Amino acid sequence: MAETRSALVVDDERDIRELLVMTLGRMGLRCDTASGLGEARSQLLRNSYDLCLTDMRLPDGSGMDLIAEISQKYPNTPVAMITAFGNVEAAVDALKAGAFDFVAKPVDLAVLRDLVRHALELNDTRRSASEAVGSRLYGESPAMIKLRQTIGKVARSQAPVYIAGESGVGKELVARTIHSEGGRADGPFVPVNCGAIPAELMESEFFGHKKGSFTGAHADKPGLFQAADGGTLFLDEVAELPLPMQVKLLRAIQEKSIRPVGAQAELVVDVRILSATHKDLAALVADGRFRQDLYYRINVIELRVPPLRERLDDLPGLAGKILHRLAGNQGRPVPRLGEDALDALRAYGFPGNVRELENILERALALAEGEVLNATDLRLPRLSTQPPPLPANLAQTGNPPPQAGAVDPRTLNPRDTATSALPSYIEEIERAAIQQALQENRYNKTRTAAALGITFRALRYKLKKLGID
Repeated sequence: MAETRSALVVDDERDIRELLVMTLGRMGLRCDTASGLGEARSQLLRNSYDLCLTDMRLPDGSGMDLIAEISQKYPNTPVAMITAFGNVEAAVDALKAGAFDFVAKPVDLAVLRDLVRHALELNDTRRSASEAVGSRLYGESPAMIKLRQTIGKVARSQAPVYIAGESGVGKELVARTIHSEGGRADGPFVPVNCGAIPAELMESEFFGHKKGSFTGAHADKPGLFQAADGGTLFLDEVAELPLPMQVKLLRAIQEKSIRPVGAQAELVVDVRILSATHKDLAALVADGRFRQDLYYRINVIELRVPPLRERLDDLPGLAGKILHRLAGNQGRPVPRLGEDALDALRAYGFPGNVRELENILERALALAEGEVLNATDLRLPRLSTQPPPLPANLAQTGNPPPQAGAVDPRTLNPRDTATSALPSYIEEIERAAIQQALQENRYNKTRTAAALGITFRALRYKLKKLGID
């Protein structure tokens, strides 16, 4: 016979206690109740619980104190806060104090049942967080050890997490790990690049639409929130959201409900929000380009993923794991990195971080011969933020002698000299800018075009013209 699950309900309102006990009882939970902080502490000393629900305001103290105590003394008991409707600050404070989730009064029973289900699933899927996370995020540097420990903790929460870090550090991998190690592991993980959705389609993409709600809406379409229902919605490049959409997103997160375009009624959605960007979100808030209230709502817990240059001790092992995976996919022996190759990698700046390392090693594996990869096999680009030097005939001094068969620029009219040399100089500037943008955007041509402020077609033309592979 299966063990009966138990819950502790803490609220000074008798009607609320009875409603919660009735709802949880129908879900198969045995419930104890407490009307205040002292009584709740006594119950916790006598019994162990699979879940605790507590009101914010108690006659003899604050539910926030109870959350902090349970998080410290009873870490295997998820605790959720019951807050007044619209009290976002209290909900955020509760999550920061260690609450698993929150539910607003008047209690929506569908939202409550989803909360309870996730809390129980979390206990069902309890496992060694350090081992599971370590298999995904390699590194023994202090920064990576701390990151894995923090991920193990936040995975057990429902709090929104903001993942900060440069392009290519693995922010989506961190988000997927948080999802897979938590109570939503069996639910969908839906990643979305906020910068890739046209502004005019954004509301429909996020919330869905009803048939006939606008020109071209030939059928009902569920949005990203519905697709992620019961799981996790990962908002990558969240800084790219336009301000009007930020308002709508904030409301969806606060109310845990959405309204599809053209719909009359709202739909309850059960989604955990994870977000990321390589930009300085706090600076965007200060500049008025990102809403402060949304920033505080998605940034309940902040995780910083370190760039590769800050954990170079991890480089040999990380490169070895990548080579092992790449060689295995190709069914060939795993090569090793020579000492000169490792020295070259350590000296390289890695603007594209781990993603760039993968690209470098994949290219080297495809082109190199033999069982050892040397520095020359890596073909590391020269990083420079400076434009190429002026051609000699455009510089103030120091014109070099012409090569055999070449036209001596000193014999040309200055206007002719500038005309012949300037195009090649501009091409060098373009080539350097495009190569840098490709590295910073992980060789994604769509993002590179956007970063350069040109169309995708224009970028393809320039890549072909400049001979950039």
